[in-house]
Amino acid sequence: MVFLAAALVAGACGGGAATTAPPPATPVPVLVPNHGSGYASTGPMSVPRWGHTATLLANGQVLIAGGRGGSGPLASAEIYDPRTDSFTATGSMATARVSHTATLLTNGKVLITGGEIDQSSDIPNLASAELYDPANGSFSPTGSMSSARSQHTATLLANGKVLIAGGMTAYMNGYLASAELYDPDKGSFSRTGAMTSPRTGQTATLLTNGKVLLTGGIADSDTVLASAELYDPAKGSFSSTGSLSSSRWAHTATALANGKVLVVGGTTYGTMGSFLATADLYDPDTGVFGATGTLSGTRLFHAATLLASGMVLITGGMGGPSDGALIAAELYDPSGGTFGPAGSMTTLRSGHTATLLASGQVLIAGGGYGDGPTAELYTP
Repeated sequence: MVFLAAALVAGACGGGAATTAPPPATPVPVLVPNHGSGYASTGPMSVPRWGHTATLLANGQVLIAGGRGGSGPLASAEIYDPRTDSFTATGSMATARVSHTATLLTNGKVLITGGEIDQSSDIPNLASAELYDPANGSFSPTGSMSSARSQHTATLLANGKVLIAGGMTAYMNGYLASAELYDPDKGSFSRTGAMTSPRTGQTATLLTNGKVLLTGGIADSDTVLASAELYDPAKGSFSSTGSLSSSRWAHTATALANGKVLVVGGTTYGTMGSFLATADLYDPDTGVFGATGTLSGTRLFHAATLLASGMVLITGGMGGPSDGALIAAELYDPSGGTFGPAGSMTTLRSGHTATLLASGQVLIAGGGYGDGPTAELYTP
């Protein structure tokens, strides 16, 4: 799995698109001026980033944190403000992090957990966590996880706690089945039931029934999973549910307006010729996955964003070992179960973030194959 291990980024896990939950408050819609439909460049970030996180805050701004830059993992963070269409620096994290998670809490703060500090199997990942407070623009420590983790998932539950699941204890080493809960009231982590299998690079999606769907991922250095499981907060335990049509990791999972979950792309293994253009649809009522449409080409390390229209925007990613990063985008239409073209971004991107703004626009930022600290807006 050497080729894909070198390209592993947080976007493959949901730091953004794969782990979703409603924000604690409805951000004020602000349509960024001077942008028609399609893609248009917006103010650049302060530094290039990939493997970073992007979190929509209650005030409608977006927190961009950490990731990997030209000189390695970053501790810096910045804020995108749709009112000014620009990025400005905010407080820095205590620790540089890449392949971490960022979760908006019901109190408006953002929980940052885990991540890598170096791509070496001999250097442990981070167990520490931090809180970002938009009120004063600063980070502060909050508890510590029971295990060091990167490439894990973090999902806000209906009760306000955060489910942390899976990941690795070091780069491409120490695959985890364990899970834990962060309690914002106590500022601490506690163990919960373990998954049925170790998973790294899985997706985690909050369902309308309050359960969390986890799909695919890597179980060890040779095994990519087709299995899926459900976490039940009422029982504090995981159980198996359905199976994907193919083993997948570096894929995305998006909760649709109808309660179903769209799983797109990825790869079956870290070798040439195993990239996927297929998609699955999970039905929580039956616990079954079914095929739905096919992308125009293979993708992994892409981003998937649910639009206000109910359609899903698929952007960038890697098209294959010889194709590199992609510039083209596609739209999934749930009404017909089909994919169609959605134009092209302003630059090639893979391992980027794509965040739905209150205006209905999508902020697309960073990526490991773009030119510099670029960002752009998609206007439907």
